[in-house]
Amino acid sequence: MADVGALVWVVPGGHIPFPGHGPEPQFTGFDELCVLNGTDSEAELELDVYYEDVDPVGPYRILVGGRRIRHVRVNDLIDPEAIRLDRPYGLVLRSPVPVVVQFLRQDTRLPGVVALTGTMAYPV
Repeated sequence: MADVGALVWVVPGGHIPFPGHGPEPQFTGFDELCVLNGTDSEAELELDVYYEDVDPVGPYRILVGGRRIRHVRVNDLIDPEAIRLDRPYGLVLRSPVPVVVQFLRQDTRLPGVVALTGTMAYPV
């Protein structure tokens, strides 16, 4: 496959919904990054997270093998610090090889409702 994607991606509208209604884990609200690496090389992604009122946090590191996909719940990012729940954030993802990034959100804050939405991140 030809190298597709970009080296830098931006997600400006992050917000992990909290709290959820219903049994865990299927009713846990989350934000998720879906990354496609179509190259033959492993991609070590670096993410920086931006908030409204504090300095950016990062880098968070994620490995995606060559010619592989990886789905990462933003909720699960804890190093260098846990992502803050129920708080607006944005993130910038950098990769040494071109990748494609999709952003998903599952919102379970309303009883009996599971809302799933997805969009492409913005390639720079």
